Amino acid sequence: MSRTLEVNGVRLVYDDSGDDTGRKTTIVTLHGGPGMGSRVSDWAAFQPLTDHYRLISYDQRGSGESEGAEPYSHAQFVADLEALRTGLNLGRIVVLGGSYGGFIALEYALARPENLHAVILRDTAASNRFQGTSKERALSSGFPMDGETLDRLFSGQIQDNGDFRASFAMIQPLYTVERDPAAEAERLARIPFRYETHNWAFSRNQPTYDLVDRLPEITVPVLVTVGRHDWITPLEASEELAAGLPGGELVVFERSGHSPQIEEQALYLQTVREFLARHLAAVGAA
Repeated sequence: MSRTLEVNGVRLVYDDSGDDTGRKTTIVTLHGGPGMGSRVSDWAAFQPLTDHYRLISYDQRGSGESEGAEPYSHAQFVADLEALRTGLNLGRIVVLGGSYGGFIALEYALARPENLHAVILRDTAASNRFQGTSKERALSSGFPMDGETLDRLFSGQIQDNGDFRASFAMIQPLYTVERDPAAEAERLARIPFRYETHNWAFSRNQPTYDLVDRLPEITVPVLVTVGRHDWITPLEASEELAAGLPGGELVVFERSGHSPQIEEQALYLQTVREFLARHLAAVGAA
């Protein structure tokens, strides 16, 4: 059952597998797509991990079912995560951030390293320098693409929620290796589009986003995962991440696009389990 928690002036909606023993390490997931993503996908994908870990997935401010209020800055997203951690008395946690959620995971690791056991990154980046690559791959994909719409998406110039839905429908076929149009249509119908959050993130946060020079400061273990065929946060971005992180481990999923946790779920979960078993055992957290 979904729950709510008041943090920093907004009510966040979250799902929590619970921890009856009081000894389970908690994994907190951070979804991508500000104003479009939600906790739903992560909550479903990572359910099998609840046999050994407590799992918490929440809608970030201005996304999913959570309340929205400016600012939608990285600093505010980090403050919200910290307020959730302290509000639920979680102690040290594992943060699992996908896509834009990986940006927040990295920012949190820089701001609050003492509260982390480890970080898991999925199809994300430490800088904005691969946007050009993403656009090129979209335009050369063979799917119908409108360059002006791509530019508005990437620069945070979406007009309203209807425009947001139509724009995402255009790029949706790019995200997976094997297309399933029926599943795409079903997913599109379920997405709670909130264009104000997207526009803030992509017009104000994204243009100056670059943590590459600070990656050596992150000394906790970090698992960097990516689909070989990801168009939006391409392999090169994860290679840059792994190279800059002192405790970085890179795993490439050969038959996946942007969501290997779904496209190759069994292998992905096995990879996460092995990573956590190695690193949490070392600190007596598992």
